[in-house]
Amino acid sequence: MNSQETVQALMDSIQRGDFDNAKTLLADNFRFKGLVPGSISGRTWLKIGASLRLAFNGFKYNFKVNGADGDIVTSTSQLSGNHRGAIDLTGLRMGVISATNRNFSTAVENNKITVKNGKVSSWVVEPTEGAGLTAILNQLGVKLPAVFPAR
Repeated sequence: MNSQETVQALMDSIQRGDFDNAKTLLADNFRFKGLVPGSISGRTWLKIGASLRLAFNGFKYNFKVNGADGDIVTSTSQLSGNHRGAIDLTGLRMGVISATNRNFSTAVENNKITVKNGKVSSWVVEPTEGAGLTAILNQLGVKLPAVFPAR
């Protein structure tokens, strides 16, 4: 697989809930930046993805690969869903958030993804007003910890 195919395969696996396969596409030192302040490990990122999938009816990433320049893949994503179940954010030290039965839809985000030796090694989401976990939680009416910047 080329770098674009690797990234698409990763997101296809996550969208359908195949987190075991998704894990095989991540480098051991994978880091994700942009969901929360700082960066998180692949394990934490996949755990959050699994929790979001369980908590939101019709959860969609609306993911699109735009192109690649060597090992760097550019893409966009726009998250949406309906909050029907608890969200486990204990990995972010936020505990479990009960269902609000609210819909959410974030702004489109730009992503820069690095693929090394056939595995995704980093994923950076550009800061975007109205996007990310902060925007989702705000739309759900969830009070955010002080460490989360407004976006």
